[in-house]
Amino acid sequence: MNELELKYGCNPNQKPSRIYMKDGSELPIKVLCGRPGYINFLDAFNGWQLVSELKKATGLPAATSFKHVSPAGAAVGLPLDETLAKIYWVDDLGELSPLASAYARARGADRMSSFGDFISLSDVCDVDTAKLIKREVSDGVIAPGYEPEALEILKQKKNGNYNVIQIDPDYVPAPLEHKDVFGITFEQGRNELKIDEDFFANVVTENKEIPKEAKIDLAISMITLKYTQSNSVCYVKGGQAIGIGAGQQSRIHCTRLAGQKADNWWLRQCPKVLELPFKEGIRRADRDNAIDVYIGDEYMDVLADGAWENIFTEKPEVFTREEKRAWLDKMTDVSLGSDAFFPFGDNIERAHKSGVKYIAQPGGSVRDDNVIETCNKYGMAMAFTGIRLFHH
Repeated sequence: MNELELKYGCNPNQKPSRIYMKDGSELPIKVLCGRPGYINFLDAFNGWQLVSELKKATGLPAATSFKHVSPAGAAVGLPLDETLAKIYWVDDLGELSPLASAYARARGADRMSSFGDFISLSDVCDVDTAKLIKREVSDGVIAPGYEPEALEILKQKKNGNYNVIQIDPDYVPAPLEHKDVFGITFEQGRNELKIDEDFFANVVTENKEIPKEAKIDLAISMITLKYTQSNSVCYVKGGQAIGIGAGQQSRIHCTRLAGQKADNWWLRQCPKVLELPFKEGIRRADRDNAIDVYIGDEYMDVLADGAWENIFTEKPEVFTREEKRAWLDKMTDVSLGSDAFFPFGDNIERAHKSGVKYIAQPGGSVRDDNVIETCNKYGMAMAFTGIRLFHH
């Protein structure tokens, strides 16, 4: 099969729609269940590239959660501690496989953005991962294969209409890419940049020490950015993205957006949040929303109108700004990547508030000295990669 007809394009009025191989060769995918759409395939193919590169860079199974052609989360398959298992709502599943742990991390870091995601897995989908996927609100999954029992579990989702795609892991795309815009064809060489530990050798700050674990996190950050709509920045800690700021016109807005997501991820781990008295039967999505409200500034409004009674068995105490700041000050050793240079030191100031210690960015701004000086003020280590990673 070298062509697959789709229901419609980005929107229902955009017909006809299809994916196909211009050279007449076979498509490198098989649809095992469902009917994936145009945006589903954009998410699937971008996500597959991301997890494939994460696997090559780290040697660990990888997963990503995509929404509207940018990752909401990305991670490698490191074990989950008790706290992470609880905030990701997987503490009832026991010890997860490495691949399932990777998806729990990718999905869990920003559960609001991941709601209704498209999943990409670097490895054959196992039963643990399928069970986790089955209970989340998701549009589909792409992987190089599926264990028979795992496939049967996924086929039960959405009354048998869940999108399950198998991709040939040996498929190699052509070195030139093409895209049509306004009837005009664009052509460029594929971004085949390899990102590994050597990518961060040019450390320009007074602090030259970037440990191996931080280099892995920086690699995860930069590979994630390689498939994130630009401008973009990515905060990473412990083998997973904890905050992605995508598609902003201003880099400081990217840094603030991603930083707020990273802060929320850390605030969810505070004992005061972990001990919230939820009523029985509250759905995971509603709990997620309630937690976001509780750790945000809107909670005072919720208290005022009495809406808390629909969610909690008793009225939780206010999580004060002082308490939040004290907890956030405990978040350390975060890595931050940027797809293009930081033009001002204000980005570093914002990153510092979210525990960033290690940074990778291309460099090349006329204000590089100011950016380096700001890093030095906080004892951060920053590497200049010399290479931009825009993606559109």
